[in-house]
Amino acid sequence: MKEFEGKTAIVTGGSRGIGRGIAERLADGGANVLITYAGNEAAAEEVVKGLTEKGVKASAVKADAADPESAAKVVAAATELGGTVDILVNNAGITRDNLLIRMKDEEFDAVIATNLKGVYSMMKAVAKPMMKARYGRIVNISSVVGVYGNAGQVNYAAAKAGVIGMTKSVAKELGSRGITCNAVAPGFIETDMTAALSDEVKEKLAKEILLGRLGKVEDIAEAVAFLASDKASYVTGQVLEVAGGLQ
Repeated sequence: MKEFEGKTAIVTGGSRGIGRGIAERLADGGANVLITYAGNEAAAEEVVKGLTEKGVKASAVKADAADPESAAKVVAAATELGGTVDILVNNAGITRDNLLIRMKDEEFDAVIATNLKGVYSMMKAVAKPMMKARYGRIVNISSVVGVYGNAGQVNYAAAKAGVIGMTKSVAKELGSRGITCNAVAPGFIETDMTAALSDEVKEKLAKEILLGRLGKVEDIAEAVAFLASDKASYVTGQVLEVAGGLQ
């Protein structure tokens, strides 16, 4: 029997990059998977097609992570897909990088709304059904930027640090109901976002990483799969850095 067989997972922002990798890994483990996407319907449909070819149920819902009403719609769709919501992976996020003195209020607000309040809204929406089932796995994708900070990302760092605080708080609130809540903090990962970086910048980053390379999407997906599995049933309120020893 596969590790996630009979379970249903939600992966927000699952149409590309890290989110897609996580959705595929959970499906490989037998989970039915619902992904959310912001605008690229074609990419989302491609992911769903690939997931169903793995022999699981899959669907995609267009959702604005910054809109609290979207969360209820997503949870309802996931329940319809698989009957329960067993796993929630909050991955959806945006960047609006700028130096503090140049950052516009709307740049700060947009990142906080999507990357922080979006996580809050999804966790709130799944809390009741998970409490009723007395089972749940919540994995929030934070960032090493939320742990160490990063110049030009005051808004992003604030949101990702907030995700860590919420993760630890929710773990304390829901632990007695058999629900775990953990965070994964990726370092620099090879995605379409980092692909835009110059070779010079990538080489400079690699020198700051003990393993000497950028991470792969699979590195994050495997960490999430562990925390979402019953192998991690005694792990909650933790932040797992997957950053290759970033200094």
